[in-house]
Amino acid sequence: MLNKLAKLKYSANNFEIIEDGDHVICAVSQKKIPLENLNYWNVEEQEAYFSYIEASIKRDTLTKK
Repeated sequence: MLNKLAKLKYSANNFEIIEDGDHVICAVSQKKIPLENLNYWNVEEQEAYFSYIEASIKRDTLTKK
């Protein structure tokens, strides 16, 4: 699997691979995140984030609503 977008279901402590792939896309920065490096996501939004920076940006935008 090279350069294929995965589809995941995020839960509190892990994620389930729904469709095989090797990466997901950050919901904030649109950067490619290899699955082995995926550490940040939002269960309610079902979104992945490249790093704690993007996760913080998203959190800040959600709390402003």
